[in-house]
Amino acid sequence: MLIGEVARHSGVSARMLRHYDALGLVRPTGRTVGGYREYSADDVRRIFHVESLRSLGLSLKQIGRALQDPAFTPSALVSDLIRWTEDRLERERELLERLRAIDASAPTGWQDVLRIVELMQGLDSTSAARRQQAVLARPEGWSVPAELLAGAVLTESDPNVAGALRWALARSGGDGVETLAAGVRSEDVDVRRRAVQAIAGIPETPDATAVLVEALRDPDTTVRRHAAPALGRRGVTEAVPTLVGMVVEGANDVDAAEILGTLSQDPGCGDRILTALAGELAAPTADSATRIRLTQALVELPGTTAQDVLRRLAHDEDRAVALVASAFLGVLQERSRV
Repeated sequence: MLIGEVARHSGVSARMLRHYDALGLVRPTGRTVGGYREYSADDVRRIFHVESLRSLGLSLKQIGRALQDPAFTPSALVSDLIRWTEDRLERERELLERLRAIDASAPTGWQDVLRIVELMQGLDSTSAARRQQAVLARPEGWSVPAELLAGAVLTESDPNVAGALRWALARSGGDGVETLAAGVRSEDVDVRRRAVQAIAGIPETPDATAVLVEALRDPDTTVRRHAAPALGRRGVTEAVPTLVGMVVEGANDVDAAEILGTLSQDPGCGDRILTALAGELAAPTADSATRIRLTQALVELPGTTAQDVLRRLAHDEDRAVALVASAFLGVLQERSRV
């Protein structure tokens, strides 16, 4: 077959076939009387071999070596191709995310596009100070896409930068819950912690609350401790066991006790909280420091039942617990006279 006919049947342009000939990849075995290239059936098969290897991402030089060297083994080269392809896909994924972030900002002009690009470059910096500056230094009235901030907060390990990102996220036009929710379900515990902490700081929405409730079932204690106070402030009673546990363990126990006091204003929930605190006070494993924290938490509860428990504790065998309970009873009695 002449070159034009081969081009029509193979889908490879005549120009590329001439290039293959010049490189020695596929040289036609014959020539016509007029000097035109004439391809045999074996030549055509070799063309398809070249095209098949090109489709895998091999360079023409690599293809030439593969076809000419019988001892050439493909395993190492294929492994390299896998790695190069994964790198390329990662770069393209990052590009796609950048384009989506720009599109989400609904830019009205190229100046808005350049601002988003500048922010993304700043967030990609190896310098924590520059990343923080990129978040904090933004023109007044310029809305940063919440999804961009949410994605950044999930990967940020510097506490100062993370704080700036959470602050900006809370003030952004959107809430970024969808991205943060994916972080809550991550296998990486650090990502889950960052995600829940960020959700706890954004304005309350049904979706955000649902994700925080889901986080209460997380196997990691820190994740649960980030979720419970935020839920308690939103009046979600599912947070009660974790909040009581925070008092017992002395983890942000003052805030936890205050939140339990607020939740106790609901009579049904108040009885549940009082029962839980009293049960922990009576636990044989509770040491003196733990029982003092629980006693302090009782002061936050409304009603006379909690005071009755404090009166009993004022005569507790543990002298430190008895003194604390007596002191708080005096404070409560003084308040009632005012």
